[in-house]
Order: sequence, then C-alpha cells, then structure tokens
Amino acid sequence: MVSSYVYLLGLSQFLTSALSANTGRVCAPETFASLSLPSIDVLSIDAKLNNASFDVDDSTNAYPVATNKTVEVCQLTVNYTHLGWNDNVTTWISLPVDNWNGRFMGMGGGGWIMGTRGRLSQAVFGGYAAASTNGGHDEAATVKSWGLSSEGNVNWANMQDFSAVSLDDTASLGKAATKMFYGKPHKYAYWNGCSTGGRQGHMMAQRYPTQYDGILAGSPAINWDKFIPSEFWPQMLMNALDYYPSACELNAFTEHAIDECDALDGVKDRIISVPGLCKYNATSLVGKTVQCSSNSTVKITPKAAKYVTLVWAGPQDPSGSSLWYGLSHDATLTRLAGTNCTLPSKNCQPIPFQISADWQQIFLARNSSLDVADITYTEYIRHFRQSVNEYSSIIGTRDPDLTDFKQAGGKMIAWHGMKDPLIFFNGTENYYRQAMEIDPSIQDYYRFFAAPGADHCKGGIGFYPGSSLDSLVNWVENGTAPDTLRAIATPTGTDSAKLPLRTADLCAYPKFLTYVGGDASKASSFTCK
Repeated sequence: MVSSYVYLLGLSQFLTSALSANTGRVCAPETFASLSLPSIDVLSIDAKLNNASFDVDDSTNAYPVATNKTVEVCQLTVNYTHLGWNDNVTTWISLPVDNWNGRFMGMGGGGWIMGTRGRLSQAVFGGYAAASTNGGHDEAATVKSWGLSSEGNVNWANMQDFSAVSLDDTASLGKAATKMFYGKPHKYAYWNGCSTGGRQGHMMAQRYPTQYDGILAGSPAINWDKFIPSEFWPQMLMNALDYYPSACELNAFTEHAIDECDALDGVKDRIISVPGLCKYNATSLVGKTVQCSSNSTVKITPKAAKYVTLVWAGPQDPSGSSLWYGLSHDATLTRLAGTNCTLPSKNCQPIPFQISADWQQIFLARNSSLDVADITYTEYIRHFRQSVNEYSSIIGTRDPDLTDFKQAGGKMIAWHGMKDPLIFFNGTENYYRQAMEIDPSIQDYYRFFAAPGADHCKGGIGFYPGSSLDSLVNWVENGTAPDTLRAIATPTGTDSAKLPLRTADLCAYPKFLTYVGGDASKASSFTCK
C-alpha cells in the first residue's frame, strides 16, 4: 500500500511539473507515445517543458524578435532509425505552451548541418510550432564520421538522410506531434531556411510537394552536384598555375572591378546591380603596385590577372567549355581562394573552403587521408563528372519541373545575394529560368528575387530582405503575391554611424532593381525593370 501511494504521489508530482498551468496540456513522453512513421523505428522520445531563448542567427530569415525574453515550450527529442538502414536520426520539435498561432514551421540548416534545436527558438518566438533534424549526424561530427561507412565506401543511408529523407520525416513527425499536443492540426505549414536550408526548401518542393504550404528559401545551395565541385576550382587553379595569391592581391582585383562597374546602374554605392554589363578586364591591373599594409606592397603580375580571370569565369573542361559559373566581380574572392601568408603577400599556402574540400576527399575520392592540395586538373575534371553522375539524382536539387508543388497549392519565395562569395548567384538564376521555360505561369506559385550587394544569407553592403517570411505568409493565407520584397542595406565602415539605412524593394525575376533618380537611400528612387 505504501509503495503504491509513493508511486501515485511521484506520478502526480511528475504530471504537475509537466503540465502547463495555463493550458492543461501534458508535456510528457506519454502524450507522444504513438508518434511514429511506417518507415522508421522510434528508439526514444523525450518530452519536457523548457524555456526557449532566442538564438541570434539572421541566416534563417526568421522574424526579428526581442532577445531578452524566453518562451515556454514543450521540447521533444525524437531518436529513430530507418528500417534496414542502420542510421540514427534525431528530430527536435518545439511546441509553444501559450500563444500558438496555429502554424507549423520546418527550420533549415547550413553547410553540413541539417538543423539545430537552437534555431527552433526563432520560430517559437513568432508563435509557430517548429521542427528541425540533425539528418543523421550531430552538428560537431566530422564528415568522415558519417560520410563514409568505411574507407572507400560512401555511407549512402546517411547521404540520403542528409539530402532529403530526414526532411520529409521531420515534417511528418512535427505535424503529428503538434496535433497530439494541441488537440487539433495546424492550419498552415511553412519552411524557412537559407544556404543548405534554401536547398532543403527546394528539395521539399521538388520531392515532397505536399508537406509545406509555403517555402522561404534564401541563397539556396541547389545544383549541389555542380556548384560544390565548382567551389574547389579556385584552389585547384593555384596548383595548376603555381600561383598562390594573398588576400591583398585578390581584394585589389575586386575593388578595381567595383570601381569600374559600380556606376553602370546609375548609383555610386559600391554595389554592382547589373553584373551582365560589367566587362572589367583583370589585365588592366597588371604592373600596378598595391599597398597591402603600412610597410608591405605587391606588384600585380600577368599570372595573378590570369588566375582571377579564370576564377571569375568558373570551371572549364579541357575544350574550354564551361562546367559551371564563377563568382561575381564584386564577390569576395578570399572565401573560396583562401590562403595563409607569413606576410601580407609572402609565402602563401592554400586554405580551401572546408565543404568543397570535404566533397573532394570524402564523397568523390572516398579517401579520408587524401591531401586535396595534390588534386590535379585532370583529377578535378574527373571528379566533376563523377559528382554529376553519382549525386545529381540524390542531392542535385535542380529539378525545374514543379508541377506537383503547383497542383498541391504551394507557394515559394527564393532570394539570393548577387555578391554571394560561396554559392554562385547565376546558378540560382539559371534554375529559375529553366523553371520558367517549363511553366510560363510559374510566378503564380514561385517567385525569385535578386538582392544586389548582399552577401551569403546575410551581411555585405547590399539589400537584405529580412521580412520575406511576412510576405510569404501573406501570399499563402491571403493570396497576395509579392511583386517586391522590402530590403534594408546597413551601412558599414568607419563612417557607418553617419550614414542612413538604405531601403529598396527587390524585384521579382525577371525584373531587376533599377535606379530612376533621387535619394539613393530611399526605396522610392528605384523601380523594377
């Protein structure tokens, strides 16, 4: 009798601690005991009340919210494996105890990170129930630890999880948990992500078109099988040309290109808004002396100009045919053409962008001890073909036929910074043009916006459309399609405090932002043409 009483008392105290005083909803594993999918085996479900604090990260395009508050949520952690795959996937689900807005949101990741529990805070602060996934590997895990099942062998189950499958799982699990907790289903479902998160959004529209009513996809890492090898092009060129540039030299070419092409759009603002008109020739800098520091200079050589010209052109096969796009003239070159120098311009050693190096080493060579600095041009071209042949259908994320997404009634907004130094802007533009050719009425459900001067997902001196999610919600729920996206450019540099914020209304492709006269810091001075 005593033991029964103690058990009941403990159960009562447990339920009391897991029960919201305001809603009567129980945040406990028992509430979600039936949470599962036909294709998975649930290993564990943890559910507990938690105070979510905002994790500052503009790259997810989320609502701007106060950072000095917390939101009480029912925090779920679901661990599962796919039947027969021997993988181990984690999905996090955050359910606001109070002030749920009736909506569900899937949150994306960046780089090799599929998602994090911390990013869910950005959604729950807006009132959303939200979910994200680790895609089968932890945030801190090395790519070798999950990309290879053994030396020479790709872990295809983990690759499928990272590419697509866990995204579909997370949407289904998150929606089901939302209904279990609130006693009713969500009204609308949204996806929100940038970079890898932008690719994930396009993957949902292409492969799982009924999961989300609205998708926001910034700087999308689509065309993965082509653009990731292209990111390694600047590093391979260093070996091929036996030229290892300093940041000083590379920045000089970028600055001179901006000087040459800045005013082509009618405004001197250090932003190239019409890159197609920029015909800057890197050889014009040959022979000039560049100041690298107070006591260091470098003289620009023909080899330096050749290197930068090839980087801007993008990878080419032995016949001279283009394999993919290069960087924009105003994009920072040092992200992909990084080096480490003992002096500002002396004894430079290559430092590849890690994701591009991982792709060459783990998923193409399948040799975790490979020194990517030794990859020759011939090997690079072979790897490029291999990447397309083996991975386009898995993670390419470039199917332009969105018929099923259209028929499901979905809406998608994509935007891309035109000076993105990591993901080539022209690749996204090319994808959207292909989609327009397949369906001339594509703007009824999918719109793409170019952001002049914007960096990768955030930053840069250009226009960042931080309120895009509001535009998406208005389109999905009220039928108001966005012809423009309001964007803000924040001044940078030593005089930034004296300069005004600049606003502009980004244009739905194929129109581009065009200056028509007046105060260049005001949106009214621009139009779409």
